[in-house]
Order: sequence, then C-alpha cells, then structure tokens
Amino acid sequence: MISTSVKLKYVKLGYHYLISNAMYLFFIPLIRALAHLSVEDFGQLFHGLELGLVSGTLVSTSLTVCLTTLYFSWRPRKVYLLNFSFTEETFGFQKKILERSGYGQKTYAPKGLLENPPKSTMGLAREEVEMVMFGAIDELLAKTDIGILVVNCSLFNPTPSLSAMVVNRYKLRGNILSYSLGGMGCSAGIISIDLAKRLLQVQPNTYALVVSTEALSLNWYGGNNRSMLITNCLFRMGGAAVLLTNRSSERRRSKYQLSHTIRTHKGADDNSYKCVMLEDDAEGEIGVTLSKDLLNVAGDAIKTNITMLGPLVLPISEQILFLANLVSRKIFKMKIKQYVPDFKLAFEHICIHAGGRAVLEEIEKNLSLTKWLVEPSKMTLYRFGNTSSSSLWYELAYSEAKGRVRKGDRVWQIAFGSGFKCNSAVWCALRTIDPAKEKNPWMDEIEQFPVKVPEISPINM
Repeated sequence: MISTSVKLKYVKLGYHYLISNAMYLFFIPLIRALAHLSVEDFGQLFHGLELGLVSGTLVSTSLTVCLTTLYFSWRPRKVYLLNFSFTEETFGFQKKILERSGYGQKTYAPKGLLENPPKSTMGLAREEVEMVMFGAIDELLAKTDIGILVVNCSLFNPTPSLSAMVVNRYKLRGNILSYSLGGMGCSAGIISIDLAKRLLQVQPNTYALVVSTEALSLNWYGGNNRSMLITNCLFRMGGAAVLLTNRSSERRRSKYQLSHTIRTHKGADDNSYKCVMLEDDAEGEIGVTLSKDLLNVAGDAIKTNITMLGPLVLPISEQILFLANLVSRKIFKMKIKQYVPDFKLAFEHICIHAGGRAVLEEIEKNLSLTKWLVEPSKMTLYRFGNTSSSSLWYELAYSEAKGRVRKGDRVWQIAFGSGFKCNSAVWCALRTIDPAKEKNPWMDEIEQFPVKVPEISPINM
C-alpha cells in the first residue's frame, strides 16, 4: 500500500513538471531552427518581403521601440515591501474558553483590563494604541518621506483619527494621503495593503506606511451573554507597521514584491453580515456577538476567495485536474469527490489569520496542509493570541526568525473577519532573509519554538 502511494506521488509530480514546462518544450524546436539561420538567411527573408536590409532593420527597431514603450506604459507599477515591524458562571465560562483556546501564558492585554474590576476609558484606549502603533513605527520609519498612510483598527475610532495621530506624532508632510479604516474586522490588514497598492499605482516614486492594530481597552464586555463573552477571551494586544514603495531603486533592499491581492465580501448575505456584530445585550451592555454560524460562514468565504486565487497561482497541472473533476461532476453527473487543488505546489509559506484553534485546524485539514506550513499560525496563536489584523505579520516574522524564507519563495497571507470578508495577499521573496539581521518579536525566544500545545491548559483563577 505504501509502495503504491509513493509511486502515485511520483507519477503526479512528473505530470506536474511535464504540464508546467510544456510551453518551453514547445519552443525548443523553434529555437533550434532559428539557431541554424545565418545573417544571409535573414537578409533573404527581408528581400522576400520586399524590404532592404536597412529598411528591415528600421522596421524591426521601430517595432521593438513601440512594443517596449507600450509595455512600460501599460504594465502596473511593482509594489515592494521594504520592511515591517511590531509592537462565577460567567467567570467559569470564560475560564473554559481560555483553557481550550490554544493560547500560552505570555499573550498581552491592556493594563486597564488586568485590574479588578476592569477599567475601560477613552484615555486608556488612546494610551494602548499609541504604545502599540508608535512602538511598531519607530522601528521602521527612520527618515523615510511617507506619501501614503493607511491605518486600520476595527473597534477604536477616535476623533481626531488614528491616522491623524500618526501624522501628528511623526510630523508627516501636509499633502500626505491618509486613511483610517474602521469596523472592517480581522481581515482589514490585507484591505489596507490592497488600498496602498492601488494608490501606489497612481502616485509614482512614493512610500506608503500601513499600520494594523486593534484596541481592547474600550471594548471589554461586562455582561453575561455567552456569545459576547467569547471575544473577551480571544483578542489580545498587538500591532504591525509595514513600509511599501513603488520605487524601482528600492528593489535591492526590499524583502518582498507584492504579486496579488484578492478580496471577497459576503455582506450581501444576511447570515454573513450578522455573524460578527457589535451591539447591545438585553441589559444595555455593548459587546461583539459571535454567531453560531461563524465557522460555516467563514468556510464559505474562504472557499470563494481561494477559488478566485487558484487560477492566478496554481500550476497549470493542478488547474487541469480541478477542471476535469468539475466537468465530471457538473456535466457528466459523476458521483466523485470534489478535487481540492494542492496549494502546497503554489506556495512555500502560508500565513493563516490566527483567529482561533478550530479555524486553523479546519483549514489545515481541508487543504491537506503540512504541520510545517501551519506552524507559524499555530505558534502565533499560542504566543500572542488573536491580535486581529496584525496576526499575519507575526506569522511571517516567525518564518523569518526561523531562517526559512529564501529568495524566490512565495508567501500566501489569508485573513477573514466581520462583514463577512476573506482576503488574500501573495508575496514573492526578493532575497533570503538572514535571521541574525532581523528585529522582530520572536528573536529573543525563537529557539523555544515550536512547542506542543495541549488540548486543555488548566488555568488557576
């Protein structure tokens, strides 16, 4: 049985390489034929077309210049990532959730929520976001002239805005394009990257700063509704700042190039729209309600998103298998299992939003991912908890700290959150990342990971 499965593995691998390189195999005879042509042969060709050598050269040169000009004027500007950095019954129910969450003992929470009873004020919330955002930006900004600023924070939207807070702190220029995105949930980090990418297409030679964070201080739920108490247990402090540019001169010192961003919004469906919602409970306490349909809604959004992503990233061999399976099931009504494309052939690293243990395990199972591929997500959940939109950057930082990122590696970031939305970003590593030169939250303790996460971690309260 093992021998048969090994043989099938190599048969599929051979098929994948054959299909993926079919175009090059097709051109080999043409290249060999052209290699045997001499200058006289090309002269005869021009003569046959009633063109002299000089005229033929001019025509060829003009055509080349025109095509080159069209290519450079129509192609989208490349976006590079220079760097990124960081910064009783009711009681028993929360204890039970925490024990099964897959979290470790070193996650972070605001100091106001650690008091008894928890304190929740605008002042404490401002202190929290300033500490997280400025800590991340200080590591990154140096003397860079920022032209675009995008800040996302779902639940804390003060006046002046968070983007204004950053402009004021760092005395950024007066004509900066600044945006604050609120209420967009855990997938807002990718939305911010996508917005910055679109702005960089029309703002030449520009730097864009993207800041992703979440504030907990004003969003502690003090009531007894169980569907609202869950968020008290899940979310933790965290934040990341990402520096992007479209300057081709910065390619050499950039870490990654942005290849694709794919956004999926299921808000037209009522169940999707209402599955994560900030609202009042029966006693007037404000909190975030998590619907029982959350896992099903998330699964549907993820499926739609990766269906859109597949044709852009999967090798043609996988696309043919998927299409053949689809035609067999839908047209010929064959009762066969749906074929799930092998995304391991498309990416060397996968960062799945660390939203919860159950979601990570479900994605791992359904996409047949290896333990190694989901390790960054699971270890981020264990060490830092669900830091909302910034979790993807903790996961990529884990892979960098482990020395796993090599030049040419493809990275897939996928996040999902309220709305309901699922978004993906695909990056290509422009250089091998040397962990010894990195500054990120993992560096002082990376040798301790991975750890075995128990199913239940007892908590003494």
